[in-house]
Amino acid sequence: MIDQLTIEKIRDAARIEEVVADFVTLKRAGVNLKGLCPFHDDRTPSFIVSPAKNYCKCFACGEGGNPVTFIMKHENVSYVEALRYLAKKYGIEIEERSLTPEETQRNDDRESMFILNEWANKWFQHQLRDTADGQAIGLSYFRGRGFRDDILEKFQVGYCPNSRSNPMTADALAAGYQERFLTNTPNEQDTRQSVGTGLSFKNAKGELRDRFFGRVMWPIFTISGRVAGFGGRVLDAATKGVNIKYQNSPESIVYSKRHELYGLYQAKQAISKNDSCYLVEGYTDVMAMHQAGVENVVASSGTALTDEQIRLIHRLTNNIVVIYDGDAAGIKASQRGIDMLLRQGMNVRLLLLPDGDDPDSFSRKHSAEDFQKYLKENQVDFIKFKTNLLMEEAKGDPVAMSKLVGNIVQSIAEIPDEITRSLYIRESATMMNLQEVLIGNAVNKQRNTNNEEWRRQKEREQLREEQRQQPLNNANTLEEIANLQSPTTAPSTAIEPKQRLQEQRFYQKELELIRTLMRMGEQNVEVTAADGSTILICVAEVIDDILADENITLRHPLFQKILTEAVAHCHDEGFVAETFFLNYPDDKISSLAFDLVTDKEQLSKMHERGKSKYVIEEPPSPYDLVIHLLFDYKLELIKEQELAVMKLLSSPETAQDETRYQELAGKLMELKVQEKELSKLRGDRVIV
Repeated sequence: MIDQLTIEKIRDAARIEEVVADFVTLKRAGVNLKGLCPFHDDRTPSFIVSPAKNYCKCFACGEGGNPVTFIMKHENVSYVEALRYLAKKYGIEIEERSLTPEETQRNDDRESMFILNEWANKWFQHQLRDTADGQAIGLSYFRGRGFRDDILEKFQVGYCPNSRSNPMTADALAAGYQERFLTNTPNEQDTRQSVGTGLSFKNAKGELRDRFFGRVMWPIFTISGRVAGFGGRVLDAATKGVNIKYQNSPESIVYSKRHELYGLYQAKQAISKNDSCYLVEGYTDVMAMHQAGVENVVASSGTALTDEQIRLIHRLTNNIVVIYDGDAAGIKASQRGIDMLLRQGMNVRLLLLPDGDDPDSFSRKHSAEDFQKYLKENQVDFIKFKTNLLMEEAKGDPVAMSKLVGNIVQSIAEIPDEITRSLYIRESATMMNLQEVLIGNAVNKQRNTNNEEWRRQKEREQLREEQRQQPLNNANTLEEIANLQSPTTAPSTAIEPKQRLQEQRFYQKELELIRTLMRMGEQNVEVTAADGSTILICVAEVIDDILADENITLRHPLFQKILTEAVAHCHDEGFVAETFFLNYPDDKISSLAFDLVTDKEQLSKMHERGKSKYVIEEPPSPYDLVIHLLFDYKLELIKEQELAVMKLLSSPETAQDETRYQELAGKLMELKVQEKELSKLRGDRVIV
């Protein structure tokens, strides 16, 4: 367990902008910072980080939190593990002890697998550097490729001996690691839910074997620096007759090849600094470019580029340079990846290395200075690269030329930005000596086709979501909706228009009360007691007392919970409503708190929409502000009663019952008088 004093130290040290910046490129936006949301497919920055509040939130998907909750969500770890992560980042010492077998058993599978991978990574490094076989075989391989010791240490490469004794498995078992985490139990429905690292496997005789025996090893890190899995390569002398030269860890709850990019952990700061990322294919390509002084580089590790990998890059930069090794078949096969990058709003440039070289071999032939110079001078825009490549094949062949145009059009149609798309249409038309309008029409037609397919896909997804959310669709009161939805969700369209409008107004009135409570709930105001004496009570108590006198409970359960909590804690030492609710353990409350205290629009906006005539130049006192908002709320209650009475008066049953009709008409007159009197007390004014 972590003691409370250490937890407070971690919370005090952790700055949300520093924590988020490890995963997302942030740019200044007024007093806040803004970037692409790491929790959903965000193409325009909607993730807001508030250094002043020490809080972050995506205003598209709603995810966010303080530094601890952000790490919990982003890394999918427990509260304690998030604290440990932040403690390590800020150099705060936590006394750890070795876990007993019972404690290891109680750890969740995911954390146990990360722990085992960390152990295995150190074991492989030890084998490479400190054993005779490791030095003679594994280290010699890296030395033969010209890698310096600092690069080998930076990427923590290792070696797994080719031994019948299976030393890695034996040592892991001896260290107390469980067999079920050493092996991998596939999940038939979803391999990403499989349990076990797959560092070992059982052969036909049921014996445990080292999966990576006889291979040099590369650990594959998550963006936060945890070892998710490994890649291993059979050495050149042993590759004869071997079908699979490279082997990766199997899919599991901690490792999915399509969700990881090799070198991203080591490159993330350089990518943000340079606002650009190089994309290569292999592990040694990444290492070679680092050795040549180019650190903003990642590898897809031999797999086809995926949307998940693109999003990882897009969080850090909009600009990507794809490096090809000159193999024509490989370039054609990668065209799908280019379109995927364009679809995600990336600015794509391509670079072709000469003579079939890859970055590793090319860097060994040139100095670091020449290598960097070549990278800068030979990048070309994707449209020029693609057009030049395909026009060589289509020369003199009308059918092939038509296919070329279709290929180019398909790529341009993926670009989401209209201005960028128009520029590419003009450029490609010039290069292919065609009329710009023809290319433009073809692009628009392709976009319509793409949009229709996207619409159908969204409809399918929405249908599946509606089936899961059936109780929500059946809700027909604001209270039911509030119990099912977050507080920022609008009422169901199943409600009658007038009723829905009334409930929306109620929601807004309650929201303004809670906004005021969040901003000044701890402030004391003077009120007159029943005996005529003056006493001090906090703003939260003023709201609660007046509502209680009228026997009113806030309709939105979340709002009522916030009010109850504020009243319960407003006299705690050091209580500040804003801080209290920003760090509240319920995500819905802390998220709402961030929305309300971050929104600096003046409270008069609601009244401006109502076309009020007068403006008070000076800000009102907290007491006056609360009283004004409560009058607003009471007026809405009266209007609701009026609406209900008028509905009864308009019914055929009431029209046939003279006594009932007169009774309801009298009730309506009483309500109108109350409304008029309350309006006078409230005053038709704007509060600023």
